[in-house]
Amino acid sequence: MAQVTRIARDELRARIDERDGLIMVEALGPSYFEDAHLPGALNLPHDQVDDLAPEVLPDKDAEIVVYCSNLACQNSVRASRRLVELGYTRVFEYEEGKQDWIEAGLPVEGSIKSEAP
Repeated sequence: MAQVTRIARDELRARIDERDGLIMVEALGPSYFEDAHLPGALNLPHDQVDDLAPEVLPDKDAEIVVYCSNLACQNSVRASRRLVELGYTRVFEYEEGKQDWIEAGLPVEGSIKSEAP
């Protein structure tokens, strides 16, 4: 089974704030992504990883963080493991997902925009 490293909200926020080249990937469908997604995230639905990853994520050595809705959602687990199986070398999973991010009052982009306090 492919191993994926977990990343916590505080570390993720710091990495996003530093703009250090981390690539955020939301593993939910397009309508969920359009409603709200983490700042700068790309949409890569978990069931389209094989088809879209080569185009959306051409650098297999880039640092990639995959997330979905929350701990109960398995989309990010499926997508992140599949990315590792496809040869991506630095894949992280933000397991708590978008719900945790929003509940912490952190900003999102999309039709439901929010601002950090």
